[in-house]
Amino acid sequence: MRRAKNPVESFRYALNGVLLSYKTQRHLRIHFVLALLVLLAGFAVRLTRTELALLVCVIALVVMAELFNTALETVVDLVTTDYHPLAKVAKDVAAGAVLVAAMTATLVGLLLFLRPEEIGRRIQSPPEYEDALQTCVIGFLMLLILLVIWKVRGGKGRFLQGGVVSGHSAIAFFLCSVVLLVAENPLIAFLAVLLALLVAQSRVETEVHTLREVLFGALLGILIPVVLYRAIPLVLQLVVVRSLGAGR
Repeated sequence: MRRAKNPVESFRYALNGVLLSYKTQRHLRIHFVLALLVLLAGFAVRLTRTELALLVCVIALVVMAELFNTALETVVDLVTTDYHPLAKVAKDVAAGAVLVAAMTATLVGLLLFLRPEEIGRRIQSPPEYEDALQTCVIGFLMLLILLVIWKVRGGKGRFLQGGVVSGHSAIAFFLCSVVLLVAENPLIAFLAVLLALLVAQSRVETEVHTLREVLFGALLGILIPVVLYRAIPLVLQLVVVRSLGAGR
């Protein structure tokens, strides 16, 4: 078995492990889609930083439990392909860990979202401030989930090299878009655009990605910040205006 030579290579192996697990485990695919929807819902209903941190923690708990379950099942199948009571116990216990994690996440989700009066008040009242960092973190998590889904759907098993969409370009243009939407300094905005273009150009020049794959990554990276920083706040603003008009 080949060992990683440096931390970067170890990181790549870890990401590829997540990608492979997503490709082979139906339950993990469901968890990823639900995580994407829950993060978007958490942003839309204006959960606080603490509430969103708790939400992210239970999402990570479920994903980690599923990954450990996959690893244990793989090791058991490697050791024996015949039925053995102890192998059954190991697999059942690992599956039980996933069940406990999923039930915990469900309970936390119910406690956070099943507050109709509080959620309605938050949506209908204008925000006191815009937490740009919180929005950026949510968007980045959503981007990573979408990259995993897109790369697996395209039949590629590598995360940081190749694939049907350029992950480097997606991350570069995501950060560039956040800077353009938040920063008020034209020089910083110009440098952000320049760096994103350089990243995209390097992926094409080194022939890791085609121009089409880089464009897909750039569009994905641009779309998420625009939705979070502009589209959803605009929809919520319309809801506020309509609610105020109905109140009169």
